[in-house]
Amino acid sequence: MNPPTTRREAFTTAGLALLAASVASSAQAAEAEAIGPDHLNVRSFGAKGDGTSDDTAAFQKALDAAQAAGGGRVWVPAGSYLLGGSLLVPHGVCLQGTWTAPISQPWKGPPGAAGAAAGSNLLTTHGHGDATAPAFIRLMGNSAVRGLAIHHPRQTHTDPPIAYPWTIASAAAGADNCAVENVFLANSYQGIDFGHRVTGRHFIRNVYGDVLHRGIFVSQNLDVGRIENVHFWPFWNPDANSPIRQYVQREAVAFEYGRSDWQICTNTFCWGFGTGYRFITHGDGPTRGPSHGSFLGIAADACGIAVKIEETAPFGLLITNGQFVAFPGEAIMIDVAESHTGSVRFNNCGFWGPCNQIARIKGTGTLGFSDCTFVHWSRHNDRAAIHCHSGKLLVRGCEFKEDKPQITLGEAVRSAIITENLITGKLRVEHADKANVVVANNLSAA
Repeated sequence: MNPPTTRREAFTTAGLALLAASVASSAQAAEAEAIGPDHLNVRSFGAKGDGTSDDTAAFQKALDAAQAAGGGRVWVPAGSYLLGGSLLVPHGVCLQGTWTAPISQPWKGPPGAAGAAAGSNLLTTHGHGDATAPAFIRLMGNSAVRGLAIHHPRQTHTDPPIAYPWTIASAAAGADNCAVENVFLANSYQGIDFGHRVTGRHFIRNVYGDVLHRGIFVSQNLDVGRIENVHFWPFWNPDANSPIRQYVQREAVAFEYGRSDWQICTNTFCWGFGTGYRFITHGDGPTRGPSHGSFLGIAADACGIAVKIEETAPFGLLITNGQFVAFPGEAIMIDVAESHTGSVRFNNCGFWGPCNQIARIKGTGTLGFSDCTFVHWSRHNDRAAIHCHSGKLLVRGCEFKEDKPQITLGEAVRSAIITENLITGKLRVEHADKANVVVANNLSAA
């Protein structure tokens, strides 16, 4: 910016500077006080936010006071709060910081240091080395965490990383309506757990993070959980050749779903994981089972396996407008296990990148692909795009953009319909000559 050239410009510049200073001072003063009767400030309970003093007791006092007052918000002003213990957010209480949208810059030093995030930062050392310890932040029913950046300052860039418990989790069975919103997980070993305890109607929105072992785990949800706008990417250490990135690429799972009824998931993304999305059977007694629901606009990039399906419910797992890329390790877009008995549909999805295979399908369930685009597969020129070993297969209205084998059907395939697809080169579908296989109306460039 050039210096002012006239006295008038000089006075204008000085006036703007004074106005900015006044606005900043007023904002700091307002932040230091309670904004309303439902709003308690952690600093009023002794929290220092200097990055070195343990503020666990002050935070818990503020949370308990909010519960005693009938619920409300506990405000976390801008600062770096060291927390050596875990926190319990009581029923009807929200632990709220300054962030209104996720950030992508982790905490890198004490307040004022270069690279330090300017908002509400929680620095946790709780459960260092113990993945089974209670979660850092435990949520009771109708409670929430919003507007926080959470960092593990003692984590290392090693393979394997140091184990930690879940960063955020439901606290007990029946803790329904838990919410996590506008949160940044700088380097969580395990991110958000709404699965190991019965947690209905979970709500996760606007979460960014660099998670190192497990990102989000959902299970034992019997009533419409929602996950929206989640982005897992190597914010903490983007060096693809570092030991920690090698571990994540080999071992980590970004999104894992057990029993979740009417799960709704929109606009989620992960990069560089061993498995992007994993669907399993999980739970205890009547809450045990697999997932079903709608997954819209989900994506997995640079994963060993983009989507791992061990089991789904018969009602249908619907994946629409997805984008999937797999190239390291196993390099399979869709891997369906022998245990699968349910039904999955991929609609209007794109599959690309130098993978080994688009889909490897086993089990007795049904897989369907409609209006999908298959751009790359068989990087070693030895596999068909889709190899269905068993079960049932539907491939309709898709485009195969490489002149390589498209589909292989094994002897154990119960039925298959392969129709009205657009083929590059020669149609190459290998299958047993059975009445239960229909290959018709496919248009080949040859």
